[in-house]
Order: sequence, then structure tokens, then C-alpha cells
Amino acid sequence: MSALEKSMHLGRLPSRPPLPGSGGSQSGAKMRMGPGRKRDFSPVSWSQYFESMEDVEVENETGKDTFRVYKSGSEGPVLLLLHGGGHSALSWAVFTAAIISRVQCRIVALDLRGHGETKVKNSEDLSAETMAKDVGNVVEAMYGDLPPPIMLIGHSMGGAIAVHTASSNLVPSLLGLCMIDVVEGTAMDALNSMQNFLRGRPKTFKSLENAIEWSVKSGQIRNLESARVSMVGQVKQCEGITSPEGSKSIVEGIIEEEEEDEEGSESVNKRKKEDDMEVIFVLFLWGLPSETQNLLFFLQTKKDHPYTWRIELAKTEKYWDGWFRGLSNLFLSCPIPKLLLLAGVDRLDKDLTIGQMQGKFQMQVLPQCGHAVHEDAPDKVAEAVATFLIRHRFAEPIGGFQCVFPGC
Repeated sequence: MSALEKSMHLGRLPSRPPLPGSGGSQSGAKMRMGPGRKRDFSPVSWSQYFESMEDVEVENETGKDTFRVYKSGSEGPVLLLLHGGGHSALSWAVFTAAIISRVQCRIVALDLRGHGETKVKNSEDLSAETMAKDVGNVVEAMYGDLPPPIMLIGHSMGGAIAVHTASSNLVPSLLGLCMIDVVEGTAMDALNSMQNFLRGRPKTFKSLENAIEWSVKSGQIRNLESARVSMVGQVKQCEGITSPEGSKSIVEGIIEEEEEDEEGSESVNKRKKEDDMEVIFVLFLWGLPSETQNLLFFLQTKKDHPYTWRIELAKTEKYWDGWFRGLSNLFLSCPIPKLLLLAGVDRLDKDLTIGQMQGKFQMQVLPQCGHAVHEDAPDKVAEAVATFLIRHRFAEPIGGFQCVFPGC
């Protein structure tokens, strides 16, 4: 963290100018990055993993909504992929490359409303009912009255929306359903701590590279390859100035980086000069009215940290209960082949445990993954989905793919 950011913690001017490199009060959300071997955190384009991109227009009472989809493949069933809250269709990029190489299928990865590049009239309505209708409307807009066989695959929030879509019969050609690391009991228990988790994230990033680095080092996405394409859909460049009060949230949660110095003293001297300039800036602010101080500090911080989250998940809290309550029974009641992929068996709730013992769905646990299972272990998830498709004769293997049927 720079000297200016330390001295301006929570938007307050210090009682005296800080010395270059001196400490200051530190936010609990901040993360210190230790030195180590440099890795490439530069962003990667969607076109490295998907064959095409399309904006699908959906007519409604208030006009037109536009839903961004990424596509691959030309034959076989459609795998309609729904991302988790705060993520985007790009979270499926590496998985797409993996599954396309194993079975004959088509991929349609959708940016849900309020996420990614999708543009809708009411982006704040993230109810399960509305988003499930969106999925059905996109399918109808893309394929008309005769859609191809479709399998819904959803992660976290997207898994819940997939179940709501299936249970409401909004996709007439639905042949299968897959939920990834979402279980009603675990999800409902986690809701109480979700706001604390969101408050613990950085509010802004210096660059896309900085956002990608944070996602990997914080463990949100454990796979660097996926993070480099996925984070592009999670953050955006800051737009406009809301108010001088914004400076308080801008500073909280900034990552402190300790880069490996390749040029030795030259890098140290460069940082010292930057710190000296920031001290001068603080001294300059002292002679100005407090409102002007806040505004100028906000502008300076915004310049240094121009990226923020595309969606404020904290403001979607009123919809969380509707996404997950009753999810297990809805999932079990869907009269189609079902697959549940989990990062740990401890995530199973009572209803799903009984249902799994009764053979109502296929389950596979993929250990050593975080919550973003399909990003952390895209090859393992692709293998599980490909095996499921072949087992039910929904798709044909390609490239010499050999199924290994799990025991559960």
C-alpha cells in the first residue's frame, strides 16, 4: 500500500504528514502479498476458449433486454451454463475447452441479469423467478419452438437458478440437470456470514492484473488460468463520481503488494520518490476546505484504482433466501437425470443425503477444490459431466475419451 493510502485510511487526513514508507492504521480486509516467483496475471480474451459471442435480444413488456452468451461446438446436446453470484459466463471458459475435447456437445454460457455484459431494464431484480424466466426466454429467442436437447449446468447461485428453471418447465427440451457445489442446508447456513465475507473483499483494484492476482492469492479462484479470463467478467472500470463519501470505501481492502525487485536499488528509489510526491500531495490538501479534501482524495484514489466489482452483491441480500430455500426438494423432484458435484461430502444436507442413498441422483465429490469447483478443477468437472452424458447416452465421446464411472 502506498504512503498516501496509508495516511488517508477511511478518508481521514492524518494529524501530521506521514514519513515515506511509514505505517498507519490498516484495514482488516487488506491482504499482504509475500515475495515469490513472478507469475503472469495479465487478462486473457474469451476468444481463447469460446468460438463465438452473441448478444441475444429478448422482448418484454418494457422493451428489449440483451443477454450475452458465449458459444462453442456445432453438434450434440446444448450444455447451458449458469454462473454463480458475482461471476459471469467467462467463469466457464476453461471448462468449455475441456468438455468440448471429450464429448460431442454445444456450449452456451450465459451472463445472467445484473452480471457480465448482459443489459436489462431492471438489473436489480435478481429473484429466482425472474432469472429462471430469463433462461427460458433466452432459449426461446435462440432456438424458437424446437430447441435442441439441453442440459442445464449451474454453479452456486446459477445451480439454484438451473433447478428453478427445470422445476418450472421453462426449457421444454431439458434432458439433464447438474448442480455444482450448491446445497440448500449449507447455503442457508452460510447466508448469515455472507455480508461479512463481502465486506472483507477489496472494493477496488489498480488494474485487471491486480484483480486477477487478488483472486488467486485470496483463494477465490485457485486456478490462475481460469482467473485470467474469469475476472474480466467480474470487475469493470469505475464510472463517474458518486460522492466524496466514496473515499471511505475505496481505501478499505486494498491489497498490499510486495513485488520482487529485479532492479534492486533502482526500484527502491522509484518507490521512495513516489512516496515523497504523495506526502507533498497530503501537505497540499491541508490548506483546502474539508469537502475539497475529500473530493480531491477521491479523484486521486479513483485514478490509482480504476476497477471495481460489476455487481454489488451485498445489495442482492433480499433475494438470497428465495434462491436456496426449498432447493433440495425442488432438485429431487425434477423428473430428469441429475448430477451433483461437490467440493466436499460435508456439504450434503439431510434431504439430499436421503435422496442420494435412494439413488435419485448421481453425486461426485471433487476434493482439493474451493467453492469455484469448475474453475479450480475444470478437467475433473469436464470428466464428470462427460461421463454423465455418455452414461445416459446423451452425447458421444470424442478424442478417445474413456469413461470412468464413479461409484455413487
